[in-house]
Amino acid sequence: MTTPDSVPGLDVDLTDGVLRLTFNRPEVFNALSGEVALALADLLESVPSRDDVRVVVLTGVGAAFNAGADISGDDAHENFDVRAMDVTNRIIRAIVACDRPVLAAVNGVAAGVGCGIALACDIVVAAASSSYLLAFTRIGFMPDGGTSATVAASVGRARAMRMALLAEPLSAQEAYDAGLVTHVAGDEEFPTLVDTLVRRLASGPPLAFAATKKAVNAATLLPLDDALERERTGQVVLMRTADVAEGMRAFSERRRPVFRGE
Repeated sequence: MTTPDSVPGLDVDLTDGVLRLTFNRPEVFNALSGEVALALADLLESVPSRDDVRVVVLTGVGAAFNAGADISGDDAHENFDVRAMDVTNRIIRAIVACDRPVLAAVNGVAAGVGCGIALACDIVVAAASSSYLLAFTRIGFMPDGGTSATVAASVGRARAMRMALLAEPLSAQEAYDAGLVTHVAGDEEFPTLVDTLVRRLASGPPLAFAATKKAVNAATLLPLDDALERERTGQVVLMRTADVAEGMRAFSERRRPVFRGE
């Protein structure tokens, strides 16, 4: 069944204690629109007060999990403002603070803030054809979505810098070997593995899960709030630079940007 909480671009299904949130804008690789981001933040923040949810699953339709913020259109630069950062930070904080397990079933490309959403989750199951990309510098931005904390916490400073500065994608196997994701499976085996893990989490001890998640995140993601604020501050400055305007134009025009440090 689909609950009334569904919005265009985000399918919402609650069955047997599993709240499945599916990005469904395959024509733009599930890029995160403002409407979808706001609905996702509201839904995730509501979970701790609900008795009908045991586990949350985030996944996507088509070739992508989530390709990041939707920056398509000629006026994207003018419309992209601090409100987008604030909603993004709500999503990341809600995933980490949620007292139920949150599983990302990464079916395809996870880029930009889409990568941040996946990596904020407790269990990250990677399909073999999926990939992980901090694409921000390609358009003149810095990483956000908490990735300046979550990626470094998982793979260390050197690999995090390589991903962030050079915007080099990691394959599913590379991400698993680096400690960025918890599981990897062939594309045909991927749905079965996801279902198996979801059943285990949905039938597991909720109080123990909540305490475990809180303890592990306190030990590994203590800098997350500060990281989110630094990312917000940095992006607000970068949003109005000529480099970002050029980066977004180049993205729309499918060409390489020319950055001038302005």
